[in-house]
Amino acid sequence: MQWWNDFVTWLSSDNGQRIVTGVVLPFIAIIVAAIIGAAIGRGATRRLVDDRARETRANAVAALISAGQSAARWDSLSSTAKEHSETLAAAADVSVRLLPVAGAGLAADWADHQLRDMRTNSVSYSFQADQTLTEYRDRLITWLHKPNRAKKIFSDDVDRWKYETAQPDPVLVDQQRWADEQFAATIAGNAPTEAAPAAPAAPAAPVAPTAPAAFEAVPVAPGGPTDPNDPFAPTK
Repeated sequence: MQWWNDFVTWLSSDNGQRIVTGVVLPFIAIIVAAIIGAAIGRGATRRLVDDRARETRANAVAALISAGQSAARWDSLSSTAKEHSETLAAAADVSVRLLPVAGAGLAADWADHQLRDMRTNSVSYSFQADQTLTEYRDRLITWLHKPNRAKKIFSDDVDRWKYETAQPDPVLVDQQRWADEQFAATIAGNAPTEAAPAAPAAPAAPVAPTAPAAFEAVPVAPGGPTDPNDPFAPTK
C-alpha cells in the first residue's frame, strides 16, 4: 500500500494538481467530446439514410400504384399508352427489387401477379379490376410503413399462387397418359385401335348372319347308257 500512499501524496501536491488540471482533465474532455460528437454524427447520418431510403421506397411504391391504375383500365387504353404503362411498370419492378428492405423481392413478385390479374379482368370484369386495385394499393402502402408485417402476407399469397399453378389439369393428364400409351404401343409394334379418351369411338353395328346356300338337285336323264363298272347300276 506504500505506492498508493505515495500516489495520494503526489496528487495532493502542487505539481500533481498542475498535471491533473492541465493535462489529464483536458485529455478526458477531448475524449468525451469526440465520443459525443461521433454519436451525434452517426445518428444524424442514420436519420438521413433512413429518410432517403424511405423516400426511395415511397417513390417505387407510388410508381407501382400508378402502374396498377393503368392496369385496371387496360382494355380502354391505346396501344401507345399500354406500351408506356408496361415500361413504367418494368422500371418500378426493378426499383422495388433493388431496395434494401425486407421482402422487396416478394413485394415485386406479388405486384407483378396483381398487375397481370388486373389487366386480364379489365376486359369484362371492371368491378373486379377496381376491387383488386384497392387491395393492391392498400397492401403496398402497408408494406411501405410496416415491411416485416407485409412480407408475411406477400409470402403467403405468392406460395398459394404457386401451388394453384402447379396443380395439373385432369383432362390434360388423361390425354397425356393416352398419348404415352399410344407411343409405347407403337414402339412395341402393337398399336391399339381404340380412340383417344376425349373422343371415344361409336360401337360397331352388328353383322346380320347369312343363310347357308341351298343344294340343287341335278336331273338325270332316263334310259341313258350306264357305266358297266358302276356298282349301283341296274342289272338287266
